[in-house]
Amino acid sequence: MDSILNTIKKMVLGIPINSENSEEQSAFDTDLIIHINTAFSVLTQLGAGPEGGFSISDANSKWTDFIADKEGVEMVKSYVYLKVRMAFDPPGNSFALDAMKEASKEYEWRICEAYEKYSD
Repeated sequence: MDSILNTIKKMVLGIPINSENSEEQSAFDTDLIIHINTAFSVLTQLGAGPEGGFSISDANSKWTDFIADKEGVEMVKSYVYLKVRMAFDPPGNSFALDAMKEASKEYEWRICEAYEKYSD
């Protein structure tokens, strides 16, 4: 599950990546790609990822294309998931939404701290 789009598709929509028709389930790909790219724009501003920015256009982009740091990639995956989920399919429960917002703020802080250290 190294594809950025397929990972987020699985996490947000619950479409199993290994199922026979997972590749054919592309009805929401454009929407997901837009939200994924927005999250990558924020991550770039926070100092993570390639200096010139990063975006995806299909399922061929891998997480390691954005960030090679093994430790950081897992936090980036969680952050992108949260941002996409809140934009694409926010929970109806305000407590759940608030929890997601708080988690996303914490990831932003941790990403800033982590990548500030690497840039010194």
